[in-house]
Amino acid sequence: MLKIHQVFIIKFLLLFVGTLFVTSLVSYIALKSSIIEHNKEHLKNAIQLINLEIDKEESLEKLTAQISKATGLRATFVNDEGVVVAESEVDKETMENHGSRYEIMQSNSEEFAHIVRYSETLEVDFLYVAKKILYKEKPMYIRLSMSLAKVMEDFYALWINLALLFLIILIVAFYASWRMSKRVVYDIEQLTNYLDEISNKNYKAIIKTKYFYEFLHISLLLKNLVKKLSNRDKQKRKYTAKLRLVNKQRNDILSAISHEFKNPVASIIGYAQTLEDDPEINPKIREKFLEKISSNGEKISKMLDRLALSVKLDNNDLEIRTSEFNLKSLCEEVAANLLLKYKDREIILHLYEQRVFADKTMIELVLINLLDNALKYSQNDVHLTMNNDVVSVEDSGIGIKEEHLDKVTSKFYRVEKNSWDNSMGIGLAMVSYILKAHNSTLHIESTFAKGSTFSFSIKEMIKK
Repeated sequence: MLKIHQVFIIKFLLLFVGTLFVTSLVSYIALKSSIIEHNKEHLKNAIQLINLEIDKEESLEKLTAQISKATGLRATFVNDEGVVVAESEVDKETMENHGSRYEIMQSNSEEFAHIVRYSETLEVDFLYVAKKILYKEKPMYIRLSMSLAKVMEDFYALWINLALLFLIILIVAFYASWRMSKRVVYDIEQLTNYLDEISNKNYKAIIKTKYFYEFLHISLLLKNLVKKLSNRDKQKRKYTAKLRLVNKQRNDILSAISHEFKNPVASIIGYAQTLEDDPEINPKIREKFLEKISSNGEKISKMLDRLALSVKLDNNDLEIRTSEFNLKSLCEEVAANLLLKYKDREIILHLYEQRVFADKTMIELVLINLLDNALKYSQNDVHLTMNNDVVSVEDSGIGIKEEHLDKVTSKFYRVEKNSWDNSMGIGLAMVSYILKAHNSTLHIESTFAKGSTFSFSIKEMIKK
């Protein structure tokens, strides 16, 4: 895309070149037409004078030579049969019959006939004027002509003078437009740089336009606008940040609750409506449906309990009740209970005896969440390992992409369609909170489509 000064210069040059071309063309046409008209009258007058004295001349050859010498005009006499009988510049014997020439034929019906035609004999444009006369009682045509080369010479001389004048004007105008465009570009660059700074929240930027009043006026308006923007930005910054955080938390909670509660609620409604619509339903089917309703109700209750627990952990309102217990036994108990839910799966344990001092209920919740996620998002065996005071849960499931690893422990965060827990996207967040309260940290290693390992240290839980 062209810059403003380039567009200005190009249009300026096109305008002047176009003006020069049109002026030259008009000048040529006007000059040629004027000269032809002037010389046509001159030739007519010359023919009239010759006609007055022609009967006194004995030799037309001699007369044509005298005319050419005195006036510089080309003189030709043609008899009524079209034969050239006298010619001032060319051997008449070499000339063809002129009876069919336009000016000869037209002079039969007009007093004077004229035409501009290229002479193949002399290889130049000529203006021909002819008149039919009587020479010694015989019809005769007298034709005078002149070369139009002089017209072109005059035109070229005029054109060169005009071209030089236009060239001088063009150079001066080009220089003036170049200087002006540089000043315009300078002021525009000042404005654009200032706007760039403002768009980057740099309200202390400086603008210096110095050539055009209009740009100076714009810069003053921009400065006043920037002052207002700066004041408003300061006033709204804290409020906007708080409002954004509140809205995000509210939307996350509503989205999570809506997503996770939809299926169990729909199941309860579906089974209940079926029982209500068919009072005579098979008792076994009734019993199965009632079990489904109860199961989904318990699932909703557990979700609410987890949500309440998450809120307490987030607000540091939950009291950690520490006690001493055998971590190996707790791991085995949690694994056995989960296998009741996942009957066709296996949890491979690599444990050793280790007593720790922590909140048993909270650590149990950590193990349940990590093992349940591993079983849910993998098809192969899951490994629960204790090694060098580090507890690890390893699976060979779908894994987590690298860009999500730092975010999966955030409250209500979901990896695409995977929530990485079984309760509204708060499972791993709860795990992270609980471990933090026990001076430990959840560490995640994962390769997408290969599997994940979730681990935490228990060194701070070992009673010294």
